[in-house]
Amino acid sequence: MGISEKRPAIDRITRRDFLKSSATAGLGVALAGTALGQSPSQAAPAAAKSADELRVAVIGCGAQGRVLIESMLRIPSVRIAAICDIWSYSRQYAGNYLKKYGHVANVYEDYRELLAAEKGLQAAVVATPDWVHAEQADACLRAGLHVYCEKEMSNSLDKARSMVLAARETGKLLQIGHQRRSNPRYIHAIDRLIRDRSLLGRVTVAYAQWNRAKADLLGWPEKYVIDQATLDKYGYNSMTEFRNWRLFKKFGGGPMVDLGSHQIDLFSWVYGTHPKSVVASGGLDYYKNWEWYDNVMAIYEFETKEGTSRAFYQVQTTTQHGGFYETFMGDNGSLVLSEIPQRGNWAMREPHAPEWDSLAKAGLLQSESVPIQKSTTKNVYVDVRVTAEAGRWPLPVELAKPAHQPHLENFFDAVRRGTSLNCPAELAYESCVAVLKTNEAVRARRVMDFRPEQFKA
Repeated sequence: MGISEKRPAIDRITRRDFLKSSATAGLGVALAGTALGQSPSQAAPAAAKSADELRVAVIGCGAQGRVLIESMLRIPSVRIAAICDIWSYSRQYAGNYLKKYGHVANVYEDYRELLAAEKGLQAAVVATPDWVHAEQADACLRAGLHVYCEKEMSNSLDKARSMVLAARETGKLLQIGHQRRSNPRYIHAIDRLIRDRSLLGRVTVAYAQWNRAKADLLGWPEKYVIDQATLDKYGYNSMTEFRNWRLFKKFGGGPMVDLGSHQIDLFSWVYGTHPKSVVASGGLDYYKNWEWYDNVMAIYEFETKEGTSRAFYQVQTTTQHGGFYETFMGDNGSLVLSEIPQRGNWAMREPHAPEWDSLAKAGLLQSESVPIQKSTTKNVYVDVRVTAEAGRWPLPVELAKPAHQPHLENFFDAVRRGTSLNCPAELAYESCVAVLKTNEAVRARRVMDFRPEQFKA
């Protein structure tokens, strides 16, 4: 592979540059065994053991693994007893960071060694690259552990299917990390307003996007280079592949899968059915050292009980314009959502729609904000009348926790008390089918039809 043979300039990045520019900036502090920025100090002290304490292993301590660790440290009675990562940098960071909060975890390079050595674990959190999710999650399930696995389930439908089957066969829980499924704002908006109260009337159009500014490949400190024998052992040709696995077809599904799976999952949640077809355009138009498409625009068609509806999705990696959010548009109004409330946390009512004041009085919406005033401009050439945007009705539900915490809480509650998972493997598999098929549609340059049986593992 050319990218691994050239050893680009990023391979020569200094540790100082890495700590300054990486998305994991600040980790050097933790490598020294001290606090990292805003700590989870609000969490209950980890040293106090309770009767329902769960002993958990974390497999994969990279950027996403650290996000999950942050959230788990805020959840009472969850003890991180073991961690695993093939990179010494991540192992050292995670181990030192956990010690600060009273979690003295055993540290492993290979997840198989962890499973063989650790006794008394109840659950595992898998946050490794997509291509090894199935191998590791299946092994944990068969070792008797309940599993929380990051999305996407896999970059292969066969592997994703194996995860569903392993959970069924073992009777263990498998939650997939589509965290919006546990976000109280999304639950309120989709279940209580759109579906239960028909706030928007018939939803005819959905739109979502996740746009990111251009970025260089991720680098690494020279002192933490993984030797080639170890890279070979775990299936990577180079540090470039290892650090940027999301961009390579062997390891991930590209931005369409990595980002789109969160939001495309919402389309089916709102419409209450799977997509009937997808047509997509995209390509590797900007980055020359990627394998996956750097942009995709996709249109899904849904056959609902009320008729045909469509959803448009786009992911861009050369502009951050608009950031990430989702919009659901119906004949009575629209609703805009985002994990960041400033980008989406309100409904807009069509003038002819039934009144919403009663919903505000019931606490389901906040009162309408003041609308933009109408204005009229006129000149010799053109008469333009600017119509005011409808007033916004903010949603009353906020999330005062890290975005992943409610989803992890749902998982641990299910382990302890048998409550229902918000995103079990069967449900996540349906999303996996939709997003992986979209990459196929880009390649085929034609409409791709779905069959209902394709969504069942």
